[in-house]
Amino acid sequence: MRPRFFLLLLFCLLPTLSLAAPISLNDVIKTLETPFKATATRDRGTATSGIFDFQADFFQESQLASIDRVQRGRGEVSFKFQHRRIGAAPLVMFRWEYREPIIQEIVSDGRTMWVYQPDNRQVIESDISRISRQQGENPVTFLSGLGNLSRDFHIRWATPNLDRQGNYILELQPRRISQMISKLLIVVDRNAVRDYVEKNRTGEIFPFLATTVIDPNNNRTTIEFRNIRVNRDLSARFFHFNRPAGVEVVRPTGEQLGF
Repeated sequence: MRPRFFLLLLFCLLPTLSLAAPISLNDVIKTLETPFKATATRDRGTATSGIFDFQADFFQESQLASIDRVQRGRGEVSFKFQHRRIGAAPLVMFRWEYREPIIQEIVSDGRTMWVYQPDNRQVIESDISRISRQQGENPVTFLSGLGNLSRDFHIRWATPNLDRQGNYILELQPRRISQMISKLLIVVDRNAVRDYVEKNRTGEIFPFLATTVIDPNNNRTTIEFRNIRVNRDLSARFFHFNRPAGVEVVRPTGEQLGF
């Protein structure tokens, strides 16, 4: 009787299991966009919960196609998204602090960007708006539009569309010609997708695990994020570069904008 009872129980469960809907491309896109939209709220555990800042350790690998060379770096990154009004892109502030291969800081308050290498005793100061106008869809403008990825990019499943841990991989191509991005790959945290699909909840898990930017010359830069902390209430003052004494300020013009 026990084997027959077990089989009966199994057949009773099968219809329930088969009703579980597969994860769609739209599910993954919504998981990425929703926490960064201008309409995102600070009410945690809801379908519209937002991510307004984050900090993480990062690991970077750049492959230079022309000389078949790989460069690696690591450090800590911080971002703050300041929404000003509905329909407008957020003011994006960031701080990349490289510990390897050299000590370097790339800091922006959303209007000005500073690139500082202590060994050079110089800081390159550039206007973010000029970078956006001259270089099109670069990583800075990409990060300012996280809430509207499907507006700015054609999005499809990558091949393969899952990594070894079952996280989802998307392939994005800019809708406009870009000097810096030919293709963008994004690895999306499967737990963030499950929160969105099964619990109707966003904002508690940072959805990006890794990004790979491929430029028109087939150079690739992959950044992996680890130890991610969201909504730390980071101060805007944290994203302003305080120039050390004796450091020269260089303000490039024309094509040399320091990024």
